[in-house]
Amino acid sequence: MSADPQVYVQALALGIDPAWRRQAAEARCEDGRAFVGALERTRSTGTTTGVHSSIGLEPGVDLLLWRTAPSVDVLETTAAALLTAGVGGWASVTHSFIGRIGPSQYVRKPTEQEQSTLADDASRYLVVYPFSKSADWYLLAREARQGVMNEHMRIGHDYPAVRQALAYSFGLDGQDFVVAYATDDLVAFGDLVRALRGTESRRSTVSDTPILLGVRRSISEVLELLGATT
Repeated sequence: MSADPQVYVQALALGIDPAWRRQAAEARCEDGRAFVGALERTRSTGTTTGVHSSIGLEPGVDLLLWRTAPSVDVLETTAAALLTAGVGGWASVTHSFIGRIGPSQYVRKPTEQEQSTLADDASRYLVVYPFSKSADWYLLAREARQGVMNEHMRIGHDYPAVRQALAYSFGLDGQDFVVAYATDDLVAFGDLVRALRGTESRRSTVSDTPILLGVRRSISEVLELLGATT
């Protein structure tokens, strides 16, 4: 077992019950304060949380949280704390993707652009999705896979405004990977995705949906959009 510190990630998408919005303003504000308090307390566990809003952008998703923690246990206990605090008690988990950050077998010296946890990223937009490859891909010789990935990474380097986090989900979740991109430029990101569609690596893709888009905001900004102030 590796002695290196482990970093687990979770993309946690929450939808708020519409009935919560019909509560009195005072009750909504109180729930907002309780949720903020719970979120702040998670920091003492070694958890980082990037808060993103998807209100009206993704069906059933109001909050998209990009979370990192030293263990799955910590991800669970902190999620439980959030889901029982204030507005969190009105939330449903609509999507949850779990993975572990680890070294890439295709890159000797990954750059911050292509292999980051995104724990401290302040980019305006986050795009995250589960990703799985075919059995045929894993049965290819290592040299063949390396050649395909070299092309994939070369194209990625043409778009330095887009940073990526790749987490391994083998044995942890239904997908092979959790893929997340952070950027201030959605046009550049769209161009990157289109360019990657034309590479050899696309042949091995089995699934890469749902794609979740969030706008980075402070938790206070998100609560204000939802109708609560702190």
